[in-house]
Amino acid sequence: MPKLTNTDILTTENDPRWQAVLARDSAADSHFLYSVKTTGVYCRPSCPARTAKPENVQFHLSRAEAEAAGFRPCRRCKPDQPSLREQHADKVTKICRLLDTAGTEPSLATLAAIAGLSAFHFHRIFKAITGLTPKAYAANQRRNRVRNQLTKSQSIIAAIYDAGYNSNSRFYEQSSQLLGMTPSDYRAGGTNSRIRFALGECSLGSILVAASEIGICAIALGDDPNHLAQELQDRFPRAELIGGDNEFEQWVAKVIGFVEAPSIGMDLPLDMRGTAFQQRVWQALRQIPVGAKVSYMDIAQRIGAPKSVRAVAGACAANTLAVAIPCHRVVRSDGSLSGYRWGVERKAELLRRESQA
Repeated sequence: MPKLTNTDILTTENDPRWQAVLARDSAADSHFLYSVKTTGVYCRPSCPARTAKPENVQFHLSRAEAEAAGFRPCRRCKPDQPSLREQHADKVTKICRLLDTAGTEPSLATLAAIAGLSAFHFHRIFKAITGLTPKAYAANQRRNRVRNQLTKSQSIIAAIYDAGYNSNSRFYEQSSQLLGMTPSDYRAGGTNSRIRFALGECSLGSILVAASEIGICAIALGDDPNHLAQELQDRFPRAELIGGDNEFEQWVAKVIGFVEAPSIGMDLPLDMRGTAFQQRVWQALRQIPVGAKVSYMDIAQRIGAPKSVRAVAGACAANTLAVAIPCHRVVRSDGSLSGYRWGVERKAELLRRESQA
């Protein structure tokens, strides 16, 4: 193997992948491998072995590429086997599938035993990957099931039990929070429900903010305020749309303030209506720090569904809460901007502002 020149050494040190190796960044494990000329092995970026000298390091896109170059897998980080992160993601995915169809919610101890982990360790890993605790995830699944069943079942009681609630009294205690209205009104397509909304202007154009009894259910950006209002009416055709009061106007001001200065944060209740998969994606999006960018593949891996990159993109496109669920922070793997519900130009501007926050 030819000796690296000083230029090659400098190139290695300036490569972002080298910084990931120095940081032992486990998030980079799924993106590349590196080999060490003096030991003849290839490793994951997170390998705990002593850091090699940059002049002895080469980067590889795959295990096959590293082995074709004559390197063997490291015995410490075992890059030829699923990583610990991948193993955890597989376990969490298995539990999510169980909770997606469970009639009654298993206990934390039961779920941990199925995953083969301690209750404490399982709870921490599940939340890190999905953005939700197992209990919150199960509750979200029941909410989605009851919404679906209310439109299909012959009676409200049947819908409640089919969705996994042990008693109708327990469901009715939570119905306003779960549905934003009574079960009968939801079954009637939103009749009698009230949606407060307000239109305004910000530096990105027109903005619409709407809220149900649960929290903010829509934040939309555009060029035509009348079009934004029509979209809201189409989304909630049987709801009563009313202008916001003074309290709601303060919410709108907070949203606009967050658009203008992302670093201030936005602590408002959200009514995130979507499928279980969309909810998982949206929770992962909310954990992306201001100023950071991730790829669709990164999000797919974080939620334990590495093969669902297209579905992740679809969940981003289905987001109706601009900036509050920051899908603008998701870009293509090569760093270029992809589509954005409210216009790629607005996406670019939001990212520019956050990079300076």
